[in-house]
Amino acid sequence: MSGRARLALCAWAATLMASCALLPLVTPATWILQAALMLGVQSGVGAATRRVPLARPLTVAAQALVTLLMLTLVFARQQAFLGIVPGPEAFRHFAELLQQGGDDIARYAIPAPLESHGIRLMLLGGVMIIGLAVDTLAVTFRSAAPAGLPLLALYSVAAGLSDGGTDWLWFLVAAAGYLMLLLAEGRDRLSQWGRVFGGAPRTPGAEPGAVAPVRTGRRIGVLALGLALVVPALLPSMSGGLLDGAGTGVGAGNGSGGTISAVNPLVSLRDSLNVDEDRQVLSLKTNGDVADLYLRIVSLDDFDGSTWKPSKRHVTGVPDKLPTPTGLGPDVKRAEIETRVSAADWYAQDWLPMPYPPSGVQVGGKWRYEPVGMTLVGDHGETTRGKTYLVKSLDVQPTAEQLADAPEPPKALKDEYTQLPKSLPDVVRTTARKVTEGSTSHYEQAVKLQDWFAVNGGFQYSTQVQVGTGSQAIAKFLKDKEGFCVHFSFAMAAMARSLGIPARVAVGFAPGTPQSDRSVSVGLKDAHAWPELYFEGVGWTRFEPTPNRGVTPSYTQSDTPGSSLPDLPRSSQSAGASVSSAPSATTSCGVQQKKLQECGNALPADTATPGGGGPAWYEIAGWTLLGLLALVVPLLPMLWRIRRRTVRLASGQHSASGTVSARGRDERAADGLAAGEVTLTGVSTTAVEAEARYAAEMAAGHVLAVWRELTDTAWDYGIVPDDALTPRKAAARIVRLGELEPAAAESVHRVASAVEQVLFAPRPHAAPGLADDVRRLRTALRARASRTTRVRAVLAPRSAIRALWDASDRWNAFKSRTAERLTALVRRPSGQQSG
Repeated sequence: MSGRARLALCAWAATLMASCALLPLVTPATWILQAALMLGVQSGVGAATRRVPLARPLTVAAQALVTLLMLTLVFARQQAFLGIVPGPEAFRHFAELLQQGGDDIARYAIPAPLESHGIRLMLLGGVMIIGLAVDTLAVTFRSAAPAGLPLLALYSVAAGLSDGGTDWLWFLVAAAGYLMLLLAEGRDRLSQWGRVFGGAPRTPGAEPGAVAPVRTGRRIGVLALGLALVVPALLPSMSGGLLDGAGTGVGAGNGSGGTISAVNPLVSLRDSLNVDEDRQVLSLKTNGDVADLYLRIVSLDDFDGSTWKPSKRHVTGVPDKLPTPTGLGPDVKRAEIETRVSAADWYAQDWLPMPYPPSGVQVGGKWRYEPVGMTLVGDHGETTRGKTYLVKSLDVQPTAEQLADAPEPPKALKDEYTQLPKSLPDVVRTTARKVTEGSTSHYEQAVKLQDWFAVNGGFQYSTQVQVGTGSQAIAKFLKDKEGFCVHFSFAMAAMARSLGIPARVAVGFAPGTPQSDRSVSVGLKDAHAWPELYFEGVGWTRFEPTPNRGVTPSYTQSDTPGSSLPDLPRSSQSAGASVSSAPSATTSCGVQQKKLQECGNALPADTATPGGGGPAWYEIAGWTLLGLLALVVPLLPMLWRIRRRTVRLASGQHSASGTVSARGRDERAADGLAAGEVTLTGVSTTAVEAEARYAAEMAAGHVLAVWRELTDTAWDYGIVPDDALTPRKAAARIVRLGELEPAAAESVHRVASAVEQVLFAPRPHAAPGLADDVRRLRTALRARASRTTRVRAVLAPRSAIRALWDASDRWNAFKSRTAERLTALVRRPSGQQSG
């Protein structure tokens, strides 16, 4: 098999191995077989067109055309001409399938059924596009290293959507495929210099061969994969999830500092909210009012015009008693309640669901406290899975008058929580002013907004809604007047900010369903989002704009006779109502109602961020590149040394065999001749003499390259080279300091004699086996060296300093050439008179 054919096969295998990361997303996994077949056809077309050969762009175009024909045959043959040639109808069908696939992704939980043709088209089409990119970069343009970027993109998409349980396994598979691709490219490049080096002979008593670069590459690959799997486990990281774990938690150290990253927890609800059977997430018992007991997970205060997400915040250790919430004054009525919460064994959540505002928490494990949002987040993989914890919280009971008379908030707080991006459509601001026209306080404005959304604005709570994305999402929602709690809370918070009211969005659970044993069951479909508005003297205050969801706060109705505020009908049970031991149909949907789909889901797929859960792709790519740099940079001396040794010893082997290509001869001779040791020159009178003289120069370069490798090998093991010595004395010094055995000493002297031959003999002759002599020296030095010296000789070789010297020499040469060219440009030609 030719080198390029082997490289194409490795590109096909690498793409297929990276595609395995998508296996947990769809069931059954038989699509991978179809993908393998289609990738094979795509790769085969590329191999055939390169063999013709066609120009590189034509090769890529041919592969793209065949890919389109295959997708047409599989998904749109009824709409295509002759079942394979796509036309306008076929492309329209593709668009419909892609739209259907997007809808199915939002509708189905992981793993999604393969029967969805839209999801299947996304899978196969995406894999084929990645496969084309990898084949183009690695095979057509013979640059395997950049081919890792599309493979990384494929793995990142899969990792961002999966539950993270087996991400390490798929990373290992994908990374192994990429390393295999790099190794195949390196083998192909080496083969262009001559024969590919073999390993040690299998026949006893035979001459030892060259150390195989393939074997070295395997060892480096295993080391790199091991570090890539171990190092991330030790580094601080935090991804997001509302109903599933984020992995490793936040920060580092003992919990006294760190930051919490800005991730969007809403998108992680996508799968859980579309289950057919409601599952219990939490069970709680409290001495407070269960009808008004919201469990808050996290607050979203960073608004970019299309969605809300939590800001990057400083986190600290959890104090024994939590401070009084920001803005809560002493005149507001409050009562402290206790709530014991038990999480399901499958519910692995990084944030701790708690009533707001908490005043104290007793929970086992490693948790950290975010003071601004008054939330707890797990540290280094800590989650709620199977946890039972006790939360003390304040039941704050402000009056409408206290909220209406609230003074202006502090300027810093108001500036931060009333920020709106310039991309926000003007209709949001104009609608907010129109709805709240005639209000005399921010409180009246807030109540009118809540009333408009929940009662008299004509809005409907619908789970079958098509809401736009990007900056126009809120505008489309205000026009269509259909949406989920996310859309209601997002819109009200944005409109409140436009009126100068500090606002944010809280995410958590609405009051659950009371049980006969006086506990409360909180299920997946109780997940909820609501706006929180800030009033000085009261603090962050909950409002409920979503129709028929949650509980309308009692303080949003005025008890003052003659108040201009209308009586606001409750969207569910009043907060002041007595607790019933029977399930309430108004507090939240009962289990039977949920099974009958009478209530709708608690939270939709986040239409404003269609990319899926977890960090954005550019964050994943950035951190991945940073991790690769952190992994590769310390290994650069070792990799450079391995590369230089391979080139030098290959030159020694080919100098004896005489089977080196012109390209290889020039590169290998440069290692010896560029240092300025020797150049045999003269004027040849015949072509035969010129060739003979050129061969002599090449032989000299090869021998000097091997000599340099011998001295550098000794240097790596502690014998610093002395350039003032002759080759014979330098060899004797190496033998003496290295305490070499006779066989190794003879090898060193043999290389030194070859150097003297090319330097001083009138007609130097090629000395065979010099590369083996250097390997024999390296084996002898390694056998006598300590473990520390052996490790340093491999990972941090002393002779790698030559890389910096070479770079400095090249830079100086570049500056000299540049200066000469500039001088030639500005120099006046001879005989030209100045004017």
